[in-house]
Amino acid sequence: MPELRLEELSAKTIVAANGLTLRPGQEQFVTPTSYAIADAYINPSTSWPRVVLDEDTVVGFIRGNFDPENPQEEFRSCIWRINVAADAQGLGVGTFAVIALADEARSRGFERLTVIWEPGEEGPEEFFKAVGFRIIGETQYGENIGALDL
Repeated sequence: MPELRLEELSAKTIVAANGLTLRPGQEQFVTPTSYAIADAYINPSTSWPRVVLDEDTVVGFIRGNFDPENPQEEFRSCIWRINVAADAQGLGVGTFAVIALADEARSRGFERLTVIWEPGEEGPEEFFKAVGFRIIGETQYGENIGALDL
């Protein structure tokens, strides 16, 4: 098991976070249509971007959003994006990041964390289910909405 730690996204880590390579076929699942469209309306003050480091190497990235006033419930306390480097997948990096985001949501008084993903063979559905999310609905674009009760 790697020695993981979370660090706020910074000028020092942004290039490595943007350069994370995924497994073949995963690229199409990185940003669901719902998030890509809503991204323009996200307030930077509600965003929670973090990198996951194993020693000094960036092995993952997670961006949460905490906006209790958002008119769409699925965007109030959510995982906006999660990426884990191809060679670090299956080592607990994604689980570590989700737990950290869930802890942050809980500390802010939220009782639920949501995530949206596109269904598909190489997609993240099995991962999200394995860390405790359950499907609670579907977006207008046919993506799954998952929830994790905190």
